[in-house]
Amino acid sequence: MLKLYSFGPGANSLKPMLTLYEKGLEYEQHLLNPAKFEHHSDWFKEINPRGQVPALWDDGKVVTESTVICEYLEDAHPTEVKLRPEDPFDRAQMRIWTKWVDEYFCWCVSTIGWHRGVRQMAQQLSDDEFEEHLKKIPIPEQQVKWRRAREGFPQDLLDEEMRKIGVSVRKLDDHLADNEWLAGGMYSLADICNFAIANGMQFGFAELVNKEDTPHLLRWIEQINDRPKVKAMFDAVPREKLGGPKD
Repeated sequence: MLKLYSFGPGANSLKPMLTLYEKGLEYEQHLLNPAKFEHHSDWFKEINPRGQVPALWDDGKVVTESTVICEYLEDAHPTEVKLRPEDPFDRAQMRIWTKWVDEYFCWCVSTIGWHRGVRQMAQQLSDDEFEEHLKKIPIPEQQVKWRRAREGFPQDLLDEEMRKIGVSVRKLDDHLADNEWLAGGMYSLADICNFAIANGMQFGFAELVNKEDTPHLLRWIEQINDRPKVKAMFDAVPREKLGGPKD
C-alpha cells in the first residue's frame, strides 16, 4: 500500500495527490497539520529528514520532492491512465513546464503565500517558542525564511515577486490561448503540477487572474476543476483552515 504524507490538496502537496487520484491508485492519506508544525516533528523527520512534505512511502522506500513523486508514480505504478506523452519531444515539453513551475512559478507564489499566511503563524509565537521551533527545522534556508516571515518580508521583494507572478500568469495564458493543455496535446503532469500552483489564483490574485486579463488560463483552471477525479479529490481530502508553508 502506498502512503502519502502531505498537507491538504493545494500547492506542492496537490501534485502527487492528484496524480494518485487520476491514476486510480489506492493509497493511505496521512495529512499533517502545518499549524502544529507536524512536518518538523521527530516522527516525520524519520520519514523525510528534511522535514518537508509531500513524501511518498512505497513498500519501505521513501520518495520526496513533489514533481519527482509524480514521475515515480508513472514509472513504478503504470496504469491505463497515462499522464506523460509518449513522443520524446512532447515529453520533453512536459518536463520543461514542470521544471519551470518548480524553479520559477512556485517560488514567487510561495513567497506571497508566506507573507499572507505563514507570517501570522510565526508572529503568534513568543520569542522563546519561535526560537525553539527554529531548532526543529533541518534546512538552514527554511530557518531564514521563517525569520523573514516573522519580521516581515521587505516590500521591494514582495513587489518583485508580484511582478514575477504577473509574468507567470501571462506566460500560461499566452500558451493556453492556442493549446487546450500545456504539453503534447494531452492532460499531463505539466497540467497537474502547474494547476497545483495556479488553482485558486482567480480568488487570491484576482487582479491578475480574471476573465478580462487571462481568459485562457481561467478556462484551463475551470476545465481541470471539472474533471471527475479532481472533484473526487477535493471532496475526499479536507483543506487546512489555516495556511501553511508550501513545503
